[in-house]
This record gives sequence, structure tokens and C-alpha cells, in this order.
Amino acid sequence: MSVEAAASHPGSDSGSAPRSVRVLVYSDDRTTRDKVKFGIGKRPERDLPPFEFVECATQYAVLKTLDAGGIDVVILDGEAVPAGGMGVARQLKDEIYQCPPVLVLTGRVQDAWLATWSRAEAAVPYPIDPVALSRTTVQLARQRLAATTD
Repeated sequence: MSVEAAASHPGSDSGSAPRSVRVLVYSDDRTTRDKVKFGIGKRPERDLPPFEFVECATQYAVLKTLDAGGIDVVILDGEAVPAGGMGVARQLKDEIYQCPPVLVLTGRVQDAWLATWSRAEAAVPYPIDPVALSRTTVQLARQRLAATTD
């Protein structure tokens, strides 16, 4: 989905129902983005709406998409170049009002402390474990949906 399509997504306003859970996936590597999408799936939990993925390959696209609104969870590749996901996460937390929860894909388990520095709510290490990724993303989506309906 292009950035322009993301900005005009019909389910992004609070008046429409039911809507999908919109997950932004940032990585400069298409293979990584595909692994994330397939690892989570379109309907990871029956009690949640279907998941819709918005792919971004650049930091600029991430910022533009989040500025447009309608994103529920952000997944950032900590190994992306030239802008790594941890630096992008910290920038998002500083610049985006009511920033959605962020999950960072870290190079290794020991890098979880860097995700904390970036203010990400969660981290999943490489190699990507689809079960851990799905479980963590679902938890973040539930938190976001609960916060937006209160």
C-alpha cells in the first residue's frame, strides 16, 4: 500500500466500524517485511479485527504515514539502513503525538536494552520467531485498541 493510499484509508477515522488493525512495517529489506507480514498473518486472533499491513522502505515514508494517522502498531527493523529502526523509534516517540506502540526487531537478544533506549514498547530478536512476533504484536494491538476506545 502506498503512503498516499494509507492516508486515505476509509477505516482510519473513528466513526467507521468494523475496521482493521493497521500495522506499519518498516525495513529497507523486502524479505524482512514479508517475513513480518507472514509471521503475524492477516487474522492472528479471532477476537481482533483483521490486520492490514502498510509497508515502508524509508524513514521518510514512515514519518509521512504516521503523520497521516490511522496506524495502530509500528514494527521497525533495527537493522535497516541507512536509518535503523531504533533511531527511528526514538524519533517517532519524540515527534508523533500519541505515537502508536512500537516493536523493534533487534539483531540479537542482547540488544533488547537498545530497544528500551529507543522507547519502543517491545522487541523481538532475529532470527524472527513468528510465534513471538505474532504474540507481541497482538498484545500491542490490544493495548492500542483499548486506549483508543476509552
